[in-house]
Parts: sequence; C-alpha cells; structure tokens
Amino acid sequence: MLSYLKDIGLGIVTVLKSMWVACRHLFTPAVTLQYPTEKWTMPERARARLDNKIEDCIGCGQCARVCPTKCITLKTEKRGKEEPEVFASDGTPIKMRTYVYDIDMALCCYCGICTFSCPTHCLMMTPAYEYSVYDIKNHIYHFAKEKPSTAPLPVDPPVIKA
Repeated sequence: MLSYLKDIGLGIVTVLKSMWVACRHLFTPAVTLQYPTEKWTMPERARARLDNKIEDCIGCGQCARVCPTKCITLKTEKRGKEEPEVFASDGTPIKMRTYVYDIDMALCCYCGICTFSCPTHCLMMTPAYEYSVYDIKNHIYHFAKEKPSTAPLPVDPPVIKA
C-alpha cells in the first residue's frame, strides 16, 4: 500500500514539474519564420550548392578525385600548341580544355572537400540553400562552355623496317 501511494505521489510530482516547464516556455517569444516571405541569412561559411567559375578551371581533376560520393564528372583534353595561351584569374596557365564539367547535387554530401582541393579556387560553396525541383535530373548542373576539339589526333609516321 505504501509503494502504491509513493507511485501516486511520484506521478503527481512528475506532472507538476512538466507543467512548470511548459508554463515557463509559454511566455517566451515565438521564433517561427514565415518562410516564403522571410528567409534565414546563412552564415558566411555555410555549405550549400556548389558553383564553379569555369573560366578559372584548369581541368586538373583534383575535385573529382577527392569527392567521396563521385558526384563530379570531368572530361578534359589537352589544348593544341597552335591555340593561344589561356590563363586563370590567378595567373595559372590553363593547359587543358574542359568540355564536360557536371555536378550532380542529388549525390553531393556537402562536405566541401572538393573546394579545398581546387588549386585555382574556382570551385566554391554558395550560400544558396533553396533549389528544390520536381525532377531529380534537374539537380545535375552543367558548367562547361567549351566544345571538344574536332581536330584529328596526330598519327605517328609508320615505322619502316629495313
């Protein structure tokens, strides 16, 4: 009988403590954000969508190699010797033509490792956090602007045996 009354007393104390916690929070101001009209300001180093300044990309492929989810697809070819020299904004010579640079943001885990491995710092995380789409294929971003060269590959002269 004594344990029964202890259990009832413990139940009443527990209910009173939880009601006290609820009453304390009853008079605090609300922090609800009316989303479409009000938006959060993202911190300076927030990790959201990836963006590539393709004009500075040297086509080294470091970003694609370090990506843990393999969401970056990169295809390059060497520039011809007769083509004019092209330089990135930091002065690094661009010796490769990047004709495919795709990022599948549906696969991206937002770790930011690819941005740290980029030698020209052309790959960066932007603070844009709202990019929902109806079709998952729309999460593949194509950054390359150049086309692959149509020049035939050089052929070695035939070796004549005497």
